[in-house]
Amino acid sequence: MQYGGKSAISVGPNVPVVADTVTWSISQLTEWVNALIGETLGGEIWIEGEISNLQRSAAGHVYFTLTEPAAELSGQRRATNTLAVSLFEWHRQNVNRHLRRSGGAVRISDGVRVRVRGSVEIYGARSQLQLKMTGIDPVFTLGTMAAERARTLATLEAEGLLAANRALRLPPVPTRVAVVTSRGSAAHADALHELVGSGIGLDIIVIDARVQGTDAVASIVAALSHAASLSPDVVLLVRGGGARTDLSAFDDVNFARSVALTPVPVWTGIGHETDRTVADEVAHQSFKTPTACAAAVADAATAAAQWFDVTWEEVCDAAAVRLERANARLDRLASRSARSALADLDAGGAHLTNAAHRTRRAVDAHLIRQAAHLRDLVRRVTLSAPRSVADHSRRLDSIASTLRAYDPATSLARGWTITRGVGGRVVRAADLTPGDIVVTQFHDGSVASQVQRVDGRGATVTGP
Repeated sequence: MQYGGKSAISVGPNVPVVADTVTWSISQLTEWVNALIGETLGGEIWIEGEISNLQRSAAGHVYFTLTEPAAELSGQRRATNTLAVSLFEWHRQNVNRHLRRSGGAVRISDGVRVRVRGSVEIYGARSQLQLKMTGIDPVFTLGTMAAERARTLATLEAEGLLAANRALRLPPVPTRVAVVTSRGSAAHADALHELVGSGIGLDIIVIDARVQGTDAVASIVAALSHAASLSPDVVLLVRGGGARTDLSAFDDVNFARSVALTPVPVWTGIGHETDRTVADEVAHQSFKTPTACAAAVADAATAAAQWFDVTWEEVCDAAAVRLERANARLDRLASRSARSALADLDAGGAHLTNAAHRTRRAVDAHLIRQAAHLRDLVRRVTLSAPRSVADHSRRLDSIASTLRAYDPATSLARGWTITRGVGGRVVRAADLTPGDIVVTQFHDGSVASQVQRVDGRGATVTGP
């Protein structure tokens, strides 16, 4: 078959054969292309890509876009290739049954890498190439996820992040708990039931985050950052079960780095008991379910409280034993002290009695000696007193004679006089100057005079 130029073209019963120029209708071109695709591909094909823009119609049909990541080509970035996929209701039921028989680990949702089977055709209403999906290979999806998970773990190990969060120290009593989850979900309810039901009085902070879909990674990373800023003792990252593909966000390398570098311990409770994600590998501790994760926090707080109770009882018991021992020792010491004190008092009493006897004897002897000495003094005084009185009488007589000899009245009687200046002081000639008033005392009276002249031999005075 040729086309273009002047060759004849035969594409089907509704397409005319024209030798020179063919004018096509859109439906004719679409039919011809579909026939060409069918002849070339020989029926259904398998194709792989990542699901995006998934939509479900009211009739039960599913529509999504299969994307192929952009690639570098000769130093230039090539645009992402896309293919529209339609999964009609009658094929969707078969696909879902196949997925359930495979364990239900794969769910058709945005961000899931799949290998699907179907027929390729041009959708005439839009002139768009599309795949009419009829089947899926869940093993491909799980294998791709496992390979990507292995690469992620290798990258984290090379960066030294696998044990980074586990190295953080958990407080002995984790009472301030931040819960990162989808608010209103079953995981949210299960975790709160365990935490509140523990009766410990935990300080619980719930931070809402998308845990599924293309924006789940960014949402959880932001929630973890916000949780860390609130300084909790531990962060619980919980999500309920679902298909393995629903948990793809928890295998993301950037999200795993965020968990590893969170500055507080992160505990995870993600999915079912058989699920294990990269987030579980880098977390401080991981648990099989949200309930188990929250219960572990409650158990840790309860165990710490019980430890404090037991320790306090042990302290009380040890203190009681020590007190009993101390009381017994104190009783023994008191008994010995009492006996010793009584003995000391007895010995002291005897010593004091002896000392009193010795003192009394010494006092009596001293009083006897002093009485004899006093009698001797009395005798000596009695004997020496008359002589002493006579001797003192003679001395007094002598003193009286001397006083009479030196009495001014006696001298005045013999003709001597006493001259006094102003103020009654006895004066000498050298003390006087002409004009001074002096008083001269005689035996039988006194005379006041005024000095007229003073010489070395005496003074001439006149009366006032």
